[in-house]
Amino acid sequence: MMVDGDHGMMKVDLIKSKRKHVGRNNSQQEREREVVRHEVVDLSKMCLDVLPLTYNINLGIIYKLDISNNNLQVIPESLTARLLNVGVLDVHSNQLKTLPNSIGCLSKLKTLNISGNHLQSLPKTIENCKALEDLNANFNQLTSLPDTIGFELTNLKKLSVNSNKLAFLPSSTSHLTNLRHLDARLNQLRSLPDDLENLINLEILNISQNFRYLDALPYSLGVLFSLVELDVSYNNIKSLPESMGCLRRLRKLNIEGNPLKSPPPDVVELGLHMIKEYLSEKMNGAHSDSPKKRSWFGRLRKYGTFGGARTVQEEREGYSMSSHRTIDGLASPRYMGMFSPKRIFSPKKYFTMKL
Repeated sequence: MMVDGDHGMMKVDLIKSKRKHVGRNNSQQEREREVVRHEVVDLSKMCLDVLPLTYNINLGIIYKLDISNNNLQVIPESLTARLLNVGVLDVHSNQLKTLPNSIGCLSKLKTLNISGNHLQSLPKTIENCKALEDLNANFNQLTSLPDTIGFELTNLKKLSVNSNKLAFLPSSTSHLTNLRHLDARLNQLRSLPDDLENLINLEILNISQNFRYLDALPYSLGVLFSLVELDVSYNNIKSLPESMGCLRRLRKLNIEGNPLKSPPPDVVELGLHMIKEYLSEKMNGAHSDSPKKRSWFGRLRKYGTFGGARTVQEEREGYSMSSHRTIDGLASPRYMGMFSPKRIFSPKKYFTMKL
């Protein structure tokens, strides 16, 4: 369907889909033949300063709305409030300084691209987008994210906030249990949340190019057992936490551009395998003159927290505790804190073991 308007041509693609049938009675066969139309409205690259709302379109059946690459400064509240079935909203590369509060009405929204604007913050109502799986907020001017975003957007799988002005990620970020990809490079991060252990599905973490701001990594980084790629390049990190020796699935590690002293340069030159081996040995006291550190890291290893002999099933499920509960179960909100770095790395306070 093509519609002429004041701002050029609007392209609307009609995607047809059939509902699956169950059974063989007449009403169900009739429903099987019913065609449901979802409109994909493309208003991108049209030099729009204002959204044309005079078109005779039922906003309630739009599945994808693309208004990217325009000169929009505002998205009307009345527009987003009526996009009841939108699953993909693309508004990247505009001049937006704020998002409408009515974005919280988009209960079916799965993909939101707001990159390349002038946003300094996100409305708290974005936490009502419970179905959201992919949030791209790259290349804005964000100085913070909503404090409780991690408690609400529990279906989020990819969070991209690179090229902003973030000094911190909210502590609730560690509760994004379905998160697989976190990109926070090119910000001003001073630190990461201490309790990362709930990110049990995180596979890719990029916190590179925070330059002089980021000078340390939390010990809980070593509890991210699903981590495959880690980029901490071009920061101010002087030592990697020994717990990283436990990242058995890690295949790519970028640490260039840091004033690293531990591991030393001669170990770094030997590659990822030797870096993990060095950190693992240091965790167990092989590279430490401190008997205290050697003793409690040794206990953790002895009691299976950081390795030891494991069966094929255990290798597949992750590290196990004496109660045979997998790390997935322990890291759920119900057991929040049971496997925190404070518990792991404060044995005198939490453990009463006798060797």
